[in-house]
Amino acid sequence: MQHSTTSDERVGAALVVGGGIGGMQAALDLAEAGIKVYLVDNKPSIGGVMSQLDKTFPTNDCAMCTMAPRLVEIGRHKDIEKITLSEIESVTGQPGNFRVHLRKQPRYVDETKCTGCGACVENCPTRNEVQLVELGRTELAPQHQEEVLGILERHRDRKGPLMPILQDVNVAFNYFPENVLRFISQETGYPLTHINRIATFYSAFSLKPIGKHVINLCMGTACYVRGAGILLEKFSEALNIGVGETTEDMLFTFKSVRCIGCCGLAPVMMTGDDVYGKLQTKDIPDIIKKYRQAEQ
Repeated sequence: MQHSTTSDERVGAALVVGGGIGGMQAALDLAEAGIKVYLVDNKPSIGGVMSQLDKTFPTNDCAMCTMAPRLVEIGRHKDIEKITLSEIESVTGQPGNFRVHLRKQPRYVDETKCTGCGACVENCPTRNEVQLVELGRTELAPQHQEEVLGILERHRDRKGPLMPILQDVNVAFNYFPENVLRFISQETGYPLTHINRIATFYSAFSLKPIGKHVINLCMGTACYVRGAGILLEKFSEALNIGVGETTEDMLFTFKSVRCIGCCGLAPVMMTGDDVYGKLQTKDIPDIIKKYRQAEQ
C-alpha cells in the first residue's frame, strides 16, 4: 500500500506513526490545521497502551474518559484516515514529498461492513482454546421448566426476543444457571455461544449465584478522592466478604463499579434502585441492618 506524488510536488499531507494517545492528539492537531493525516498503527485498533489502563498518573483520571473523545473525533474527522495492522517498510523522498511503503496484515473481514461487535474473534476456532459444546437435550426441574416456558411464551411473538427473555430469566433466578441457558438455546434455536456472549457481556447478568441485594460501591475518581477506598474496606469488614463475593446467606453481593453517574453525591453506592450519597463509614452498619430487617 502506498501514497505518493510526483517528484517535485509538495502536498499538505502528513503520516503519523503510532495510534497511542500522543499519536491521536497529533493527528487531530494536524487535521484541524487543514492537513490530510494518515494515522498508522501496527495493532488492530488505535488506542495504544493507554487503552489498557484504568487510571492515569498523577491526576488519577479515568484513562478511557481521556481517550474516548479523541477516538470519536478521529472516527468522524474527514481528513484523518486510519491505517491499522500496518507497519512501515520504507520511507523515501525529501521534506515535503515522501513516499511511504506500508505492509498491511490481512484482517479477514470486510472492514466496510464491520461493526466492531467482536463476534468473529469469540467464535474463531483457531484463536479460542475453549469452545462451548452443544450437548444433548436439556431438561429442567418441573417447577423451573414451567417458569422458563412461561417466559418463552410471553416473548414468542416478539421480534428479537432473546434480550427480554434473558432479562426475565435473570429476575426469576437472580443469575443464569447453565442448564437454563442450554434449555433456552434448544427451545428458541439461538446458538448457545450467542446466548453466552450476551450473558457474559452485561454486568447486570451473572453466571454464578449472587445475593438478593447487590451493593455497588462507586470507585470512580470523584468518589475515590472522597474516601471510597476506606468505605470499601469497611463494607468488606461489615459483610465479612471481599469485592465480588457473596455472603453465605445469599443476601448480599459486594461489587465495586467505576461510575454510577452521581458524582455530585460522592462518595456514593447503589443497591437496586436505592442510591446512598455522601456516604460515611458510620452509615454502613445501618444500611446493612436495614436490608437484613426487611428480609426478616
